[in-house]
Amino acid sequence: MSKRIVLIGAGLSTQSLVPYLKDRLDSNGWYLRVLDRDLEVAQQRLNGANETCSAGALDIQDQEALEQEVKGAHLVISMVPAHMHMNIAKTALKFGAHLVTASYSTPEMQALNTEAQAAGLVFLNECGLDPGIDHMSAMKLLDQIRGEGGKVVLFESFTGGLLSPESEAGNPWRYKFTWNPRNVVLAGQGGAVKFIQEGKYKYIPPHMVFRRTEFMDVEGFGRFEGIANRDSLKYREVYGLENVETLYRGTLRRPGYARAWDCFVKLGMTDDSYQIANTHLLSFREFTNLFLAYNPSDSVELKLKYYLGIPQDSDLMDKLVWAGLFSSQMFPFESATPAQCLEYILRQVWTLKPEDRDLIVMYHKIGWERDGERFMVESSMGVEGESATKTAMAATVGLPLGIATRLILEGKIETTGVQLPMTAQWYNPILDELESDHGVRFFEKSVPYSGY
Repeated sequence: MSKRIVLIGAGLSTQSLVPYLKDRLDSNGWYLRVLDRDLEVAQQRLNGANETCSAGALDIQDQEALEQEVKGAHLVISMVPAHMHMNIAKTALKFGAHLVTASYSTPEMQALNTEAQAAGLVFLNECGLDPGIDHMSAMKLLDQIRGEGGKVVLFESFTGGLLSPESEAGNPWRYKFTWNPRNVVLAGQGGAVKFIQEGKYKYIPPHMVFRRTEFMDVEGFGRFEGIANRDSLKYREVYGLENVETLYRGTLRRPGYARAWDCFVKLGMTDDSYQIANTHLLSFREFTNLFLAYNPSDSVELKLKYYLGIPQDSDLMDKLVWAGLFSSQMFPFESATPAQCLEYILRQVWTLKPEDRDLIVMYHKIGWERDGERFMVESSMGVEGESATKTAMAATVGLPLGIATRLILEGKIETTGVQLPMTAQWYNPILDELESDHGVRFFEKSVPYSGY
């Protein structure tokens, strides 16, 4: 009897995952079922059904339909929005199917651990890019350092979904959407940022996240600014860094991005807590004017410069003009939050064109001590996409999921229950295959020790 894989959610992040699985169906005797709310999306992603694979439509709010699809599955890959995973997880548990996701693990998911272990099931989370490859590459280094008698004292990790240098031309932000635009717009909205610096707890309030950045050079890829992730402290125990002096995780952007994005924050355009009525009667320019003081004679541009304190010779205005804040284009919907309106404006200029290529950059800096002496290593990885439809983002999110699926189906994972890919049984085969077959390669170099 063939092992049945059910993939729920056929969005952009599955562009590389589905071909990876399809290539292995015949030789392994597997069957793949690709499901999405939109049947056409599922069919396009599958790119041709045959006796080993098929596409279908599924509304996961329809519990009976969900159970019919999961029943008989050996493994479920959940690629739906994060808040929808739990229903799929409980259904997989009910019917004895393994589960793989790229999303952050939650307390609700962790609560299924005992039941999953009792059923002999693997419920793997955080096995994409970030979270995912970042965990695996970092843990491989950390385990190596500890295995050689080192005590880790500093850990910094950054990941960025960016544009290849060629695709940055003419774009003052040097950025476009390569993953969920809504998550980009809402970045920094989830409460205070938390990290440790030289043994001191540090907190950045939401309104200051994009003004407190760190600059770094990544060999082969140039200069970046690091924007702190929401809660770096949540990985202390998972990484075994309870006594580390510095712990900081962040997102990479090109220099100047954060200062310009901070303009949106100060204006209130990233707020997702209330609705603006009659947005279909507003142009982008009129939307921008909503957040500025009334003045019948001054232009929107002049008021915005005054409100934000932007000097005449600043390149900030170039970015805001290019982004479309002063455009006469109208919104197509009747009401929306400010964040939804901003997302729509940015989609007009930040959507990848067919010829665009994206770039994934990951950078770790780890400091440790041994026998009273301190050392430091930098580890970096960069992958460029082939086109707007074959992105590095989709590859680095989807391929780890595909490899993890293969490992589970081949019986190569010894542990059961809810887990992250933090141990050698996960990170060695996944990182090895990513490097040998897909060009996802980390380069390490020793550097003089320096603090945060």
